[in-house]
Amino acid sequence: MPVSHDLCQDLNCTKDHIQQKRSEDPRLDSLFQKYSLLDAEVVDAEKPTSATLSGEALETLKKKRLQIKDEIAKRLQ
Repeated sequence: MPVSHDLCQDLNCTKDHIQQKRSEDPRLDSLFQKYSLLDAEVVDAEKPTSATLSGEALETLKKKRLQIKDEIAKRLQ
């Protein structure tokens, strides 16, 4: 069963640290919002009952999600 990614755990940051950085950096906040939307799309597309995306389209979504995650990681440093 597909599950949503926990960015706090993936980035080894506390939720408080992330919230502080998001409040200080509008671009970072925007990236988190985009990541959350893409992650939800990926999770929904990976459900066994979902047949809305081709394998190629799903991979494209996953790559976009990873790019945003990388950009978030850079801004948190």
